[in-house]
Amino acid sequence: MSSITRWVLAHKRIVVLFWVVLTVVGIATVNKATQAMDQKFSVPGKEGWETNVAITQHFHGTGGDTAPIVPVVTLPQGETVDSPGVDAQLAKVDKELHKALPGARIASFASTGNRAFVSKDGRTTFAIVYPQPDPNSAFGENIDAAKDARSAMTGVTVAGAPVHVSGFDALQNESGGDSGTGVLLESVLGGGGALIVLAFVFASLLALLPLAMAIVSIMTTFLLVWGLTAFTDISPVVQFLIALVGLGIAIDYSLLIASRWREETAHGRQGDEAVQRAMETAGRAVVFSGTTVAIGLLAMVALPVPFLRSIGYGGLLIPLVSTLVAITLLPVMLSKFGHKLDWPHKRTDDRASRAWTRWAELVVRHRVIAASVAVAILAVLIIAATGLTLGDSSPDTIAKQGDAKEGLVALEDSGIGSGTILPTEILTNGTNPDKVAADVRAVPGVHGAVAPGGPEWQNNGVSEVLAFPVADDSTATGRTTLDHMRNAAHSAGPDVRVGGLPAQNADFIDAVYGGFPLMIALIGIVTFILLARAFRSLLLPLKAVVLNIASVTATWGVLAIVWQNGHGSDLSRSCSACRWTMRSSSSRACARSTTRRAIRTRRWCAALGARAAS
Repeated sequence: MSSITRWVLAHKRIVVLFWVVLTVVGIATVNKATQAMDQKFSVPGKEGWETNVAITQHFHGTGGDTAPIVPVVTLPQGETVDSPGVDAQLAKVDKELHKALPGARIASFASTGNRAFVSKDGRTTFAIVYPQPDPNSAFGENIDAAKDARSAMTGVTVAGAPVHVSGFDALQNESGGDSGTGVLLESVLGGGGALIVLAFVFASLLALLPLAMAIVSIMTTFLLVWGLTAFTDISPVVQFLIALVGLGIAIDYSLLIASRWREETAHGRQGDEAVQRAMETAGRAVVFSGTTVAIGLLAMVALPVPFLRSIGYGGLLIPLVSTLVAITLLPVMLSKFGHKLDWPHKRTDDRASRAWTRWAELVVRHRVIAASVAVAILAVLIIAATGLTLGDSSPDTIAKQGDAKEGLVALEDSGIGSGTILPTEILTNGTNPDKVAADVRAVPGVHGAVAPGGPEWQNNGVSEVLAFPVADDSTATGRTTLDHMRNAAHSAGPDVRVGGLPAQNADFIDAVYGGFPLMIALIGIVTFILLARAFRSLLLPLKAVVLNIASVTATWGVLAIVWQNGHGSDLSRSCSACRWTMRSSSSRACARSTTRRAIRTRRWCAALGARAAS
């Protein structure tokens, strides 16, 4: 580190010019970099994903990994689907939907005559509508199609009862949320919050320096990722990692070095001498920290999911670039402008903070009590983490009111169940689809199953069967029902495959968390080796790895206690995050749906994981 710093300080203009060029080019090409990212989501080798791919291929892009639109109608008292004239009115509903959604596949009681679309009392019925995919949607959503269906059903009644348009996309339209803020706005908000904290820490214009280093790091990383897209697919999630995790890491590293530089100047060292001394201590720590974080992100390649692996490839660059900026450009800035920026110098680092000193003395004086309390808290949180249930949140939490919500409530109150809005889609290629439907229909927890006829549902010997579970897959009952449906379908014939979003989501969880122990082991082993090299000790690295794993596990415990069990989650009840969160059986805290929308939450999960590693 001493040699690197001496070279940097001896070639200040070259170093500054190098980073300025990279930053300018990065700013100019950032849009191209984000556009070059691959927006595909796949779980190769898993039945759910591969079946959904086959469904979209055989049926013109509809179904599979796309959530259906679900029109629902509850007839007045005394009326059922068997009442005179009702069948004709239901057929008219299908006709209006075909007009509004050209190319959509529609299955209903009117088109099939199957009681799978009707409640036991005969008063509530629904249709399944798979619209053509939206070419402008990155994650397979059909928000506009749901709006078009709602417009088509405005004023349409069956036996005087209105038709409610439900389904995940329709519910999202009424949730008051959208796809979330963009990466630029999130970066601005994050940078603004960081500036407030830095202003408190430095109490001088020096607070601007870490932000400047973050901008250089982020723009350079975008440039490198753009080059990486020429060799491999990179998930759009990486852009949020670069902006948000890059912001945090770059500021952390700059803050560490700048604070150490202030300590050296406070003790009488001036100019390059102060910078040199700061880099020999804090700079060395930054190098090992950046390497450790990079390894933590790179360990995601152990997961058998391509888009998560791409996060590992792209995420690797974030801490590495931030480290390079911190050990090359930052020393030059401190040498040339450090004293000028450290104004007004209202805080000195010559003496330790009295408050933190008293706290440290208190902990050391009562170390047994402090350690016992810490261990007790960690133990409680770690035990809570063992009960963490990973999966999808209930559709009940997406929208609080509106037409789509009324449709969902009608399905639940009638006994049909919320699981209907995400049917299990089963493909057969030779086995009689009616036999498959009959076998799956007999599974406990299944409201009904149907093999619709016609070219919309049968193509070149391949037929699709729709099964409607009562419970949605956010519940243990729903997941058990899915397993039983899979067993029944596979027993019906060797060519039968099970797809649909619930099956794909279950496969995703299995793929990710099945490889999770391997990823944690890789991070732990490599981190231990690096820290052993840095500290020339075995006990200190072991302590660091154990405490890091314990703290991350305790964080999962907080998620389980608050968002899953509902303790203290009153504020989280109105959360409009995505469906891919911890399932909440009591608070039902957060929800959106479909696997594509899940990516939005996973980018935050990945970001939080990277920050925890740092």
